[in-house]
Amino acid sequence: MDPVALVALGSVGAAALLLAVGLQRGGAPRAARAGARAAPDAVQARARAAAAEERATAAARDVGVLVDLVGIGVVRVAEDLTVVTANETAARLLARSAAGLPGRSVMEAFTDHRLEEIVQAALRTGAAAGELTIRTTDAPTLLVRARRTPGGDAWLVLEDVSELRRLQRIRTEFIDNLAHELRTPLTTVSLLAETLALDAAQLPPRTAERIAKIEVETGHLVQMVNELLDLSKIESGSAALVLHDVDLARLANATVERLSLFAERQGVRLVVDAEGVVPRVRGDEERLGQALLNLLHNAVKFSPTGAEVLVRVAASEHEAVVAVVDHGPGIPRAALPRVFERFYKGDRARTRGVGGTGLGLSIARHVVEAHGGRIWVESEEGIGSTFAFALPLTGPDLAATPGA
Repeated sequence: MDPVALVALGSVGAAALLLAVGLQRGGAPRAARAGARAAPDAVQARARAAAAEERATAAARDVGVLVDLVGIGVVRVAEDLTVVTANETAARLLARSAAGLPGRSVMEAFTDHRLEEIVQAALRTGAAAGELTIRTTDAPTLLVRARRTPGGDAWLVLEDVSELRRLQRIRTEFIDNLAHELRTPLTTVSLLAETLALDAAQLPPRTAERIAKIEVETGHLVQMVNELLDLSKIESGSAALVLHDVDLARLANATVERLSLFAERQGVRLVVDAEGVVPRVRGDEERLGQALLNLLHNAVKFSPTGAEVLVRVAASEHEAVVAVVDHGPGIPRAALPRVFERFYKGDRARTRGVGGTGLGLSIARHVVEAHGGRIWVESEEGIGSTFAFALPLTGPDLAATPGA
């Protein structure tokens, strides 16, 4: 090869080598500087993540302390019905160690199949609730609410309602005992008032008027005592239902017949609409008649003279509906949620002169709910009200029979 060419080629190679070394030497400091800058960022990111995790842990710990402070047990249950976590209150209510609950099955932790059924219902439907007494030394009564999580687990909230139920029993027993003590003297006073009323024609008009007033007010007191006793029995569960196949159309006609004299005195006409299909339900005919009587009595009492009260009986595919429609003054919208409460009465100015104990609608609600039904009211002021209840049909053989 030409010596000149060899020299030129060597010069080019040397230049290339020098350039490569220079680039390497120049790039290394830049990479080092970039790495130096990235290192603090990574450290800061890790520090921020650690701080966030610590704050989350502290918040969860605070929530746990707060939940324990208010006395609410919290349990998380996996989809396979094993306990994942439980707080101290839950362990105390179950008379177990909090550390010993995780990993146990629900049946092992609670030793009660009813609670397992609540958890299964929540996992299946999304939410469930129930009340049960745990079989421990203290035997607390627990209100259990369960809800399924998006991840498929379930959260259980346990609330000790033992003291509340004890106070409710004391109240019920007090009312029951008081009503029993009042019944005998009130019956005596009522009989004496009726006896005096028989001789009222021979007495001065003012005296006769006062005797009539005593008779009416005594009747109200006797009614209140009887309704208190009925409500006490229903709420305590001591009034067992005697179940038969009940023809609601026949029950409606019989109830209207019972109230016909009262409606005639009030100048109100009673009408039964039960044509076509007559629904039959499984229930206590006497109790259902009492519920319908209370609704109908209430409608007649608040209806103006010359008005009509309609009792409508109908059936759908799954339930039978009985509705009592009146054309009275109606109920204010704000009062609708409270009409089925015990002793609740509407505005005194609107009901002046209309007697009542405030227990009839409450009794009707308890009777209907004891039959697995529902009760409601629809009303518009100045137009009237519709009180209705629905009962589940007993099956294809009893769902409906032709005739009216």
